[in-house]
Amino acid sequence: MRPRRRVDVRQVAQRLENGDPLWPPQLAVALAIALNFGLAKEVTVGPRWVLPGVEAVLLAWLVYIAPSRATKHSKRNRRFSLVVIGLVSLTNVVTLGLLVHFLVNGGKVDGHQLILSGTLAWITNVLLFAVWYWELDRGGPAARFLEPDRLPDFQFPQMENPHLAPEGWRPGFVDYLYTSMTNATAFSPTDTMPLTPIAKTLMGLQSLAALVTVGLVVARAVNILG
Repeated sequence: MRPRRRVDVRQVAQRLENGDPLWPPQLAVALAIALNFGLAKEVTVGPRWVLPGVEAVLLAWLVYIAPSRATKHSKRNRRFSLVVIGLVSLTNVVTLGLLVHFLVNGGKVDGHQLILSGTLAWITNVLLFAVWYWELDRGGPAARFLEPDRLPDFQFPQMENPHLAPEGWRPGFVDYLYTSMTNATAFSPTDTMPLTPIAKTLMGLQSLAALVTVGLVVARAVNILG
């Protein structure tokens, strides 16, 4: 096990030294866009391909203009990335709202479609909030690289126990993805604590969205199947 541990430490050290790669959050947004194609037609706005198509074009342009790693500030790129993430997030909010509205008003639809749509909405919730956490903690990935002493929005276990991580450790996208997944599963923070009002607000909104998705949409779909 020790050789594997040394490999992991070297990989983390390389990320800390060279800056966070941008492809993981870009891939997460791409997956969130792709999941729209699996939703039931009753919870989509207009033709199923229109909004995902527009989002995919914007994301492709963002990938084209963005550097491979977050090592310097670019207000233009950051604002554009937040617009893309915001548009995809708004689409997911509308989807969740339509699901709730459709079920509360007693619409008829195949139970399997509801289960699938609810599951896809939950997965999209996890992916998008992970990107939001990654983008907003300490002002974003570039700010974390250039100004490592900035006050954090989230407290990770490695920050409380620095002897368990390489010197100068800072969270990567996988850390935010794990935080998002556990928050959406437990409906509350687990090992990573929000420290600032914006972090607490985001985690609260995600918990609420996940609770609605699991408690109302998925549970109701199971009842329909029964």
